[in-house]
Amino acid sequence: MSEPELKEVGKITHFFSKMSAPLSVGDKIRIQGPTTDFEQTIQSMQIEHEDVKTAKAGQSIGLKVNERVREKDTVYKVVQ
Repeated sequence: MSEPELKEVGKITHFFSKMSAPLSVGDKIRIQGPTTDFEQTIQSMQIEHEDVKTAKAGQSIGLKVNERVREKDTVYKVVQ
């Protein structure tokens, strides 16, 4: 079985992610950095403390994450 394709969608900045590609609740993401590497499905997402279902490129979003993340970690969308 081949590895899933990863498409970069953002970077962690001050524990918010600035989007470089669209992302939606239900998408599977992978967060990687020097000491970070985990996958999860997005269950909730916020823009300025308001729940949203999708985010566009250029927006800063907040995500609930299952593990610790650090500034400059990269957020990838897992593309099957």
